[in-house]
Amino acid sequence: MADSNDECSGVGGCSKALTSKTINPNLLKINYAIRGPIMTRLIELQKEVAQGIPKPFDTIIRANVGDSQALGQKPLTFIRQMLALCTYPELFNSPEFPEDVKNRARRILNSFLASSVGSYTDSAGNETVRRDIAAFIERRDGFPADYRHVFFTAGATEAIEDILQLVLTSPEEKPAGIMIPIPQYPIYSALIAKHGAHQINYYLDEDNDWSLDLAELHRALDEARDHCTPRMLCVINPGNPTGQVLNVENMKEIIRFAHDNRLVLLADEVYQENVFRGKEWNSFRKVIMSMEAPYCHTELASCHSASKGCIGECGLRGGYMQLINFAQVVYDATAKLYSTKHPGSLGQVVIDIVVNPPVSGEPSHDTYMEEKKKIFDSLEQRAKLITMLFNSIEGISCRPITGALYALPRVFIPERAVDEAAKCGMSPDAFYCFQLLEDTGICVVPGSGFGQRPGTYHFRITILPQLDVIEELVARFRVFHMKFLKHWK
Repeated sequence: MADSNDECSGVGGCSKALTSKTINPNLLKINYAIRGPIMTRLIELQKEVAQGIPKPFDTIIRANVGDSQALGQKPLTFIRQMLALCTYPELFNSPEFPEDVKNRARRILNSFLASSVGSYTDSAGNETVRRDIAAFIERRDGFPADYRHVFFTAGATEAIEDILQLVLTSPEEKPAGIMIPIPQYPIYSALIAKHGAHQINYYLDEDNDWSLDLAELHRALDEARDHCTPRMLCVINPGNPTGQVLNVENMKEIIRFAHDNRLVLLADEVYQENVFRGKEWNSFRKVIMSMEAPYCHTELASCHSASKGCIGECGLRGGYMQLINFAQVVYDATAKLYSTKHPGSLGQVVIDIVVNPPVSGEPSHDTYMEEKKKIFDSLEQRAKLITMLFNSIEGISCRPITGALYALPRVFIPERAVDEAAKCGMSPDAFYCFQLLEDTGICVVPGSGFGQRPGTYHFRITILPQLDVIEELVARFRVFHMKFLKHWK
């Protein structure tokens, strides 16, 4: 019998056990803009185009997600060779694989039970991989790192959720307050809603290239105290969706603020390899460890991923989180949390390559570095091009992209269009982005999905489409935007 959506059609006329009134109410509050209504319409449009239904465009341009390989980026040879050997060891006999790849693959395989990636690994991740991650962190920051405080995660999203679970309050207390930047990456607001925490918004300063202002942190915290127990400050550096990189002095201010207000600091650092325009990136761990007491003791949880940088292995789900300066009970509780997990093996192979790449003198080193440089140089070129092209269009303002893989242009929407959007039950930027998609086939994400200052409107666009696609995208966008302004002014 077909399943029924009728909540009152159970056996014997009884209500179903799970209804809109009995389902976990937190799940109904989740809103993840990246895969929200505009993604739903994009999928429908792709099917319509495939069916030959006439559209005012020939192709769809996906500029809504940071999915590198889906948008044309080629996987690195070394990574795919490693995965091939680890999943099909018979290939060790092939002369097509360099010896350093074979040696690395043997080392990783030998660290798995029965030398097979099909076996379970330690709940916190393979010890060899975790030691390699700790060694990478130590080289990067110049301070020792304990592998026992490193936990493998299926990408950064899992790390963020696990860190969030550490700071939640008990049911009889006020909800845990989680400070997040606005604009934010929507996984933060979604997970905060999922776990019944309280979202504390602090606004980034768009006029100053999306910088973080200390006075704004104080304002946000002071206004939230009556509604929650503030527990954590989240910082995304480099910024998603805002594309900025924090300087060291600003980071020190943030660290002092977190410590003085007894907040755990969560540093989302998945874009640490995507830094452009000569900017210097530093990890929060490095800055904390270089400060004097008491700030060198600030509690920090940080995360990294194999999905971004020049790696772009989004689908293989490899990442890690690291904890420093916590009480032993926190490490023990985290170990308990991870005892319930069964981490995937292939993601661990990939994150191990991220933190332990070929070194000079090894056969694969030059090809690996050349492929990464080609990707990085192209991304930097695209970051500059997108900023320049959008700033050349009337009614659009785009801050320089100095980090990550996105721009967040501000669009000045005429008042008549704002009123029309209200009649349609939509935010003005969503109204704009849906029309853009229907008229041009370009998919971007409305800024309202990330949060923005009231009265301002934005959209997030990724720099990942290839150069020729970006040029086509902006050409279509320019025509649409000028028609939109003319129609609604």
